[in-house]
Amino acid sequence: MSEAADIVVLDAPVTDRALDQLADVLVDCVEGGASVSFMSPFSHALALAFFRKVAGSVAAGDTVLLAASLDGRIVGTVQLGLDTPPNQPHRADIKKLLVHRAARGHGVGAALMAQVEKEASRRGRWLLVLDTVPGENGHRLYLRAGWTQTGLVPDYALFPDGRLCDTAIMWKRLDW
Repeated sequence: MSEAADIVVLDAPVTDRALDQLADVLVDCVEGGASVSFMSPFSHALALAFFRKVAGSVAAGDTVLLAASLDGRIVGTVQLGLDTPPNQPHRADIKKLLVHRAARGHGVGAALMAQVEKEASRRGRWLLVLDTVPGENGHRLYLRAGWTQTGLVPDYALFPDGRLCDTAIMWKRLDW
């Protein structure tokens, strides 16, 4: 896995093949203990239902869905949430940066974040926000990429095994 990941925007309609592979990535992340809104046990069917809902948001123009592929298989994904209130047309949310455990350490997450920032800029969204578990892989990646942590909310969510975890609120301004 020494090649660079191919990053693409998945336009509507998102294919069944892509949805299936995205679901595989989500299942792997949850099984690996990532706090990404889901609890164990977690099934492929639940992951597929989640990404079908995301595909509907893509079709509505509310979400930009990116996928990273290695050797023709999706190994990572991230979403740009564009559905913001009328007084926040300059802002977007970064959601669900997921990288399959087998593809970690190869720059997939960094490549996805670089591309999602470009997609945000193309759409006039220059202030990005996200939340993440402090000290985890994503948090370290965001700090390396120039994101600023604004605050910490204790006991915000649960890990898939039911343990409480904090969340860090982070932002990045793209026009500086």
